[in-house]
Amino acid sequence: MKKGGNSFLWMMKIVLPVSFFTSLFAWSGLIEYGDGLLKPLLSFINLPSFAALPLLMGMLTGLYGGIAAMVVLPLTIEEMTLIGIFLLIAHNLIQEGIIQAKSGINPFKATSTRIIMAVFTLWLLSPWFPYREINHTMTVTSTFPSRVSLGPALTHWFFSTAKLTVKAFFIIMFLLTVLELLKTSGWIKYFTSLLSPFLKLMGLDKNTSFLWITAIFFGLAYGGSVIVEESKEGSLSKEEIERLHVSIGLNHSLIEDPLLLVALGINPFWLYVPRLLIAAFTVQFLRLWQKIRN
Repeated sequence: MKKGGNSFLWMMKIVLPVSFFTSLFAWSGLIEYGDGLLKPLLSFINLPSFAALPLLMGMLTGLYGGIAAMVVLPLTIEEMTLIGIFLLIAHNLIQEGIIQAKSGINPFKATSTRIIMAVFTLWLLSPWFPYREINHTMTVTSTFPSRVSLGPALTHWFFSTAKLTVKAFFIIMFLLTVLELLKTSGWIKYFTSLLSPFLKLMGLDKNTSFLWITAIFFGLAYGGSVIVEESKEGSLSKEEIERLHVSIGLNHSLIEDPLLLVALGINPFWLYVPRLLIAAFTVQFLRLWQKIRN
């Protein structure tokens, strides 16, 4: 119970202030003027200039923000697929970057890896998706609904955060209880042995299996909180933690997040397979680099 309580408080100390200031930033409308930063990159990955808004919204505020921007833009299913793949890899970068930093990896390394690999993945996949020659004079502000007043925006933040807080408490308590039961019963050995072949393909060690599964199914925030407790016990080396963080940074919330995009009509294949492959490639490359460096 004490471990669970500490992990919950650790997570909330990060989530509450970051989500509050991110919500204020999104409400202010300043995010709409950052689209020019991404425009030179977008034609390189077969996306129209106005796709900058969902990319920025997703990277800064999370997948829900990116999807909210996507649905009000005249995007084709191919363009939505590319944006969806990008955002599954690189979303909510501020909050999740801080969480990763607090649980064992340099935040710049974690965040830059996600952005670079998201761009690299779209560069590899974009030839499979035809580029649309369109009139790009449409502005971001003309396609995005006018923002609400500050009061309703803060009310929305309060209730969505309260819902997250309750959800986080029960999930973290459940995860750490299960982990402790697996350890005390000795079942953790069978669990890790079962996943060992697959984790080897992903470039990970078998003693990270439960932590990897946690992030895969419940998300990076919950994975990070459990990693913190494991790190305190000294059961993972610095290199193992780094490889785990790179893997789950690129590939987490494997059920909920892709299904949000499937609801838009995107083929599930593109939402699952490229991300798994790019995570495996990146971690295997990191593993090789660590061996050379050491």
